[in-house]
Amino acid sequence: MKIWTSEHTFEHSWDTIVQAAWKKYPNPLNPAVIGTDVLDRKVDSKGVLKTHRLMTTQWGLPNWAKKILGQDENAYGSEHSEVDPKAKTMTLKSKNLTWCNLVTIDEKLVYATHPDDSSKTHLKQEAVVNIKGVPLSSYLENMITQNINNNAQKGREGLEWVVRKIKVEAETLQTEAASFTKDTFHTIHKVESLFNRDGSL
Repeated sequence: MKIWTSEHTFEHSWDTIVQAAWKKYPNPLNPAVIGTDVLDRKVDSKGVLKTHRLMTTQWGLPNWAKKILGQDENAYGSEHSEVDPKAKTMTLKSKNLTWCNLVTIDEKLVYATHPDDSSKTHLKQEAVVNIKGVPLSSYLENMITQNINNNAQKGREGLEWVVRKIKVEAETLQTEAASFTKDTFHTIHKVESLFNRDGSL
């Protein structure tokens, strides 16, 4: 069994990071996740948003590892998440469905407001990898753990990419709204000028 942990601080508010997390995939900086499908979503009596998603991924294992585990081109995972807007926490727990008879991968991510700076977000991430009943199990555990570490880095970069994209979209909307408002006032001014000049249209 291998246990992997990581922590990271985003220079963005919790609200911004959570918004970006929902728009994270597909992502050019983290192609390991091909797509997501929402299976269930509800808000409980305490106002916590609970979501169950199916994740379609590619593990990027070498051919010899695929021969040991199986030849599945895509790997699937189940993700359960909870967003608590009052506590300002987003918790995601996922486990693999593909090869689950041979490999178990349990991952947990927690996004929370940074304890020392409310304008930042703290991410704590952990994964437990356990392989049984196959040759080179310890070696495979190390390789999968390293793969998780690499994908975690790509995931953080991918989240930053989404944040930048959201900001650009917001700036574009703001510019378009300002332009529309300016054009509207210009049109109103022209109509008023016609009324003032002729008394009628």
